[in-house]
Amino acid sequence: MLSIEGLVAGYDRLEVLHGLDLAVAAQQAVTVVGANGAGKSTLCRALSGLIKVRAGSIRFDGQDITHASTSARVRAGVIQVPEGRQVFPQMTVLENLALGAFVHGAPRDADLDPIFALFPILRERRDKHAGMLSGGEQQLLALARAMMSRPRLLILDEPSQGLSPKAVALVADAIAEIRRRGVAVLLVEQNLALATAVAQVAYVLENGQSLTHGPAEDILSGSLVADSYLGH
Repeated sequence: MLSIEGLVAGYDRLEVLHGLDLAVAAQQAVTVVGANGAGKSTLCRALSGLIKVRAGSIRFDGQDITHASTSARVRAGVIQVPEGRQVFPQMTVLENLALGAFVHGAPRDADLDPIFALFPILRERRDKHAGMLSGGEQQLLALARAMMSRPRLLILDEPSQGLSPKAVALVADAIAEIRRRGVAVLLVEQNLALATAVAQVAYVLENGQSLTHGPAEDILSGSLVADSYLGH
């Protein structure tokens, strides 16, 4: 589904990604781990079209989207949930969800029903301002808002950031269910427990390149990740 070859990207004169290769198959969950500064968030921004690609290619479902606009990628089904949730605190849960559906027009009950089935707590909170939700509920809202865009590939940038262990477990369950519903997932994450719980394949980034990749359980339990990159 997603194929990245020789990806080079960065900011102004700073090159962050140096010829990165990565792939995500249909309905697969892939996680990317690495130390701060390894290039994980830059990868997310390059995939979403928020920064320009300097070299290499990004193909999605057989189509070259290397230089496609962000809006074109969203229409194709490439959706990112950014780091820090970024819900709109003064808007209700329903209003936040409606923004996620803007590509397809105003949401109908038929659009909301499967979302509320996946995130029942949001049905209870539908008329509350997003700023009144707990951190875990806000992260679920960010996931639900992304699902309103009908993604085929969901890019998640550090969804466990700042959450309690209980909230992280809820997020892990939600991501697993999203994948079971046929959505591929690219998870950028420092929480090894979350990454191991939801991903089939793991990549380790170092200095903007893929140092190694393979089955998530093998990669994430190895000393390469624990000792050298995450400080465990």
